Amino acid sequence: MRALRHLNKYFFKYKYRLIVGLVITIVARIFATMVPTLVGDSVDVVEQYINNDITDIAEVKSGLIINILLIIGAVLISAFFTFLMRQTFIVVSRFIEFDLKNEVFQHYEKLSLSFYKKNRTGDLMNRISEDVSKVRMYVGPAIMYSVNTITLFVVVIGYMISIAPELTLYTVAPLPILSISIYKLSVAIHKRSTIVQEFLSKLTTFAQESFSGITVIKAYGIELQTQEDFTELSNTSKDKNLDLAKVQALFFPLMVLLIGFSNILVIYIGGKQFIDGTIQDLGVIVEFIIFVNMLTWPVATVGWVSSIVQQAEASQVRINEFLNQEPEITNTVSQNTPITGNISFDNVSFTYDDTNITALQNLSFEIKNGETIGIIGKTGSGKSTILDLIGRLYDVSSGEIRIDGIPIKDLNLTDVRKHIGYVPQDAFLFSDTIQNNIKFGNKNATDEEVHEAAKNAVVHKNIIGFKKRYDTTLGERGITLSGGQKQRVSIARAIIKNPSILLFDDCLSAVDTETEEQILNNLNKISKDKTTFIVSHRVSTAKNANKIIVLEEGKITQQGTHNQLINSEGYYKELYLKQLSEKET
Repeated sequence: MRALRHLNKYFFKYKYRLIVGLVITIVARIFATMVPTLVGDSVDVVEQYINNDITDIAEVKSGLIINILLIIGAVLISAFFTFLMRQTFIVVSRFIEFDLKNEVFQHYEKLSLSFYKKNRTGDLMNRISEDVSKVRMYVGPAIMYSVNTITLFVVVIGYMISIAPELTLYTVAPLPILSISIYKLSVAIHKRSTIVQEFLSKLTTFAQESFSGITVIKAYGIELQTQEDFTELSNTSKDKNLDLAKVQALFFPLMVLLIGFSNILVIYIGGKQFIDGTIQDLGVIVEFIIFVNMLTWPVATVGWVSSIVQQAEASQVRINEFLNQEPEITNTVSQNTPITGNISFDNVSFTYDDTNITALQNLSFEIKNGETIGIIGKTGSGKSTILDLIGRLYDVSSGEIRIDGIPIKDLNLTDVRKHIGYVPQDAFLFSDTIQNNIKFGNKNATDEEVHEAAKNAVVHKNIIGFKKRYDTTLGERGITLSGGQKQRVSIARAIIKNPSILLFDDCLSAVDTETEEQILNNLNKISKDKTTFIVSHRVSTAKNANKIIVLEEGKITQQGTHNQLINSEGYYKELYLKQLSEKET
């Protein structure tokens, strides 16, 4: 139960609703317990008539009619308050589910990129959906039935003791056996629930990756193999669920057995006491039988609730595992910090923790606001890492990055990222309209601004060629568009933000040279008052930059303007001549 303590803050938040629910439950149970008493009184009236204690048949009928009306009234009132009870507790559970899902999602957003490299998307999705749903069952139905059961036990057993203490003792005798059995079964359920949730995460992850990579699966013709792998994983998951179901299946038969045994005790012991005169009224035995059966469902729910609690705890442990992870990148500055865009790297080195690969070594350079810097280098030379460090997606291992002369860690992280327009190497678009994907950079942008950004990214003509134009809904990850179109929509998304710093990570690799030239000419106009980083494998993309640096194994091997570098021996000149000859060919 320790893991479930995390939910106490939500119980406190909705304490007034829960208190109201408790009061409603007590009222509902009090009216429910009136029914057996009224039935018992009716039996006593009939018994008195049979024994000639009452001779007037009209009096008997009158008494029975009054009791029937009272029973109907008590049942209706009890049903009404039971409805209110369910509304109160279940609504609170939905509120807590909403809050918990938001808490998990917001924490996911805070966690650093290294977290997402270590954990699979399917597992993350399973914890925020399936695991939170398991927890909701605890804060809703489990608590509701627990309160209902406890209230009913207190009211019913208290009343039973007041009228027949010895018979009550025999009636509740099987309950300790039930409690011990529940404890034993709950331990087994807890272990199996944890295993089931873990396998569900594996199953979700496999399905998610298969759907995302369906193009590759079809291209390689491995649908059958993938199906076999999924079937094997599904069978294992099924077996684990069956193991859990077998244990859970023991609950209800055990409840029925023990409740039935209690009924037998009531009839046998109660009958003997009635015969020897210990119990004066036959109606008491009838009351006890009804009370015992009234306790049947609450007692049965004890096992079910125990199972829910065990599953919820297993799920909350999995949720807490991520909630307890602290983000590596934190915002330590609360006040706003204006950003102009002067950026300097001072002996910056960086090593990835997950792979232990040193991406940058003692890197130093400076760029002022309004300037453009091109970054050229082979794959794995550290080009993209530079952009990630500027956006503080990672923190440097050593050295220092300064923006406007201030160490980047001493700037408000929100302000830093707000002033950055980033176009990643792998253009990611959301399953939404093209217009909303572009407006992702600026939610308040007008239609005219969206169109202007698309024109600057040279994608406007493509968009208006679609049937629904800017209202065209894209498939997952923007699969509706070609590679070049996705890149250009991503560029438009960065442009419309109008940031102080623009980061382009090889985002023109999928467009032809003519379109590339148009985009670069537009960017030259747009970026006059912005600091611009252009990472590329093409010399043509970086040639107009104010400064170009060439990276090799995380170190700067060359730097200067395009003219300076093509007149010097080195990687840049070799790349330029190679690409020039390819273009001529």
